[in-house]
Amino acid sequence: MKKLLYVMAGFAILLLVFYTYIGGFTAPDVTLTTSKPMYVAGQPFEGSVEDEAMGNLFQRASQVLEQGELEGMLGNIYYNDPDKSGDSIRAFIGVVIPDSTASLPPGYTLRTVPGGRQVVHAEVNASVAMSPRKLYAAVFDYAKEEKLKLEEFYVEWFPEEDQGVLEVPVKQ
Repeated sequence: MKKLLYVMAGFAILLLVFYTYIGGFTAPDVTLTTSKPMYVAGQPFEGSVEDEAMGNLFQRASQVLEQGELEGMLGNIYYNDPDKSGDSIRAFIGVVIPDSTASLPPGYTLRTVPGGRQVVHAEVNASVAMSPRKLYAAVFDYAKEEKLKLEEFYVEWFPEEDQGVLEVPVKQ
């Protein structure tokens, strides 16, 4: 019985170490700021968040970066909240690029996210698997505390391997 207890305790410690390693205990930094213009090269998606096609677009964006077709970082635009729309999402999935003059890979188009808007900006140092959940919760909590109404327009990007950023415009 003692052996089982020691094994379970060891397993729990390993889980805690892993959870800490991927940023599970890291809290996002949230601020109210003014957005800067951004350029996102990618492909549109509309459908279920469970749809395999959406996963394929994320994989394609990773390939574009790995193969040097574009310079930038993974980034996405979401035009609705799937939690409010029954698992249906409208998105633009791709790569945030430095400027609008880049030559785009086949099938990619460019969308410009305008700057100069008041946004709730959140950053977290956590794995890509953990970042979105932490970022969205932090932004929604901040907006509720500050009594801000947010637009249904979400821009997220991942500047480093274990860093995520989210901006959501404040309704004017």
